[in-house]
Amino acid sequence: MSRVSKAPEVFGELPMGCLAEEIETPGDGQVRALITIASNPALSAPDGPRLTAAFAGLELMISFDIYLNETSRHADVILPGLSPLEDAHYDVAFPQLAWRNTARFSPAILPTDRPAEWQLLLRLIAIATGRGADADLGALDDQLTADDVRRVAGPATELVMAQVAGAVGPERLLDLALRAGPYKLTLDQLRAAPAGLDLGELAPRIPELLRTPSGMIELAPPLLVDDLARARADLARPVPALVIVGRRQLRSNNSWMHNLPSLAKGPYRCVALVHPGDAARLALRDGGQARISRGDRTIEVTVEISEDMMPGVVSLPHGWGHAQPATRMTVAAERPGANLNALLDPALRDPLSGNAVLAGIAVEMQPL
Repeated sequence: MSRVSKAPEVFGELPMGCLAEEIETPGDGQVRALITIASNPALSAPDGPRLTAAFAGLELMISFDIYLNETSRHADVILPGLSPLEDAHYDVAFPQLAWRNTARFSPAILPTDRPAEWQLLLRLIAIATGRGADADLGALDDQLTADDVRRVAGPATELVMAQVAGAVGPERLLDLALRAGPYKLTLDQLRAAPAGLDLGELAPRIPELLRTPSGMIELAPPLLVDDLARARADLARPVPALVIVGRRQLRSNNSWMHNLPSLAKGPYRCVALVHPGDAARLALRDGGQARISRGDRTIEVTVEISEDMMPGVVSLPHGWGHAQPATRMTVAAERPGANLNALLDPALRDPLSGNAVLAGIAVEMQPL
């Protein structure tokens, strides 16, 4: 669990809402250094203004980024990552949502003489572990990979490593994972099939994949059952007059997309969608400005009246709020938008997963 608020640790991760307090609160285990990798928590985390202020108290902050954004502007060192076309890619997220088994590897399209992200991370590991900035990164990569393999292969480690001799970094790890998977593929096979391999329809793998103590699908684990009383209590509470929810849009999923001219052009997207009934009740007009507040936290937004919204619900996309100094997000700064997460309380979390509560928050809204 977390050091300060005792939030639960889930799958080795602590809630993002804990970061500011872990930086601010003195004592054993206080966060004194931070590495951010292609992320912008100053906008994407709850109560970004508090987290931004906490960054100033760090002894060291390193950002891996291609932008000087609202987060990386606080870094002591910014290490530039490669562009997507300069890096290889193997998708592990979206295939989990597919209805067929597929595997595809995309090599880098453009050459580059700059180090890859994994090489920069190895350099930091070498420095942090006393090996020095001039350490042999190849040898360190070999050692760390072999250590990982040894935890699974034991005495067969040398034999396993020999199967992927010549490969390095993430591509070696990918090759090892493919070989150990149910289809016994190799990275060379995927390289030879640039369109990917179709491995057929999904096949049942239960109970093979289950890791529950009973070996069965546990539909009512005690952790969830014990939490039902809290859920019942929530249902019994009065419904707020107005709640706010987030929104993802095709060309505005994350903050970095606001700085690309091809995605940022067109209609202004950081608008608060409001049901016509709520607009009439609150004296809001389409295209007008309004203030959304939660306690002493406020943001100003552009209103769009929409029949798509439920009465009592206002929707604002996340990742905006680019009107901050010392950034170089020139395109994004032209239409900065409002930061939805500035309204949120980092202490308001789901008690089981620790995730920040990002939607269904009671707010007030008034015209400007």
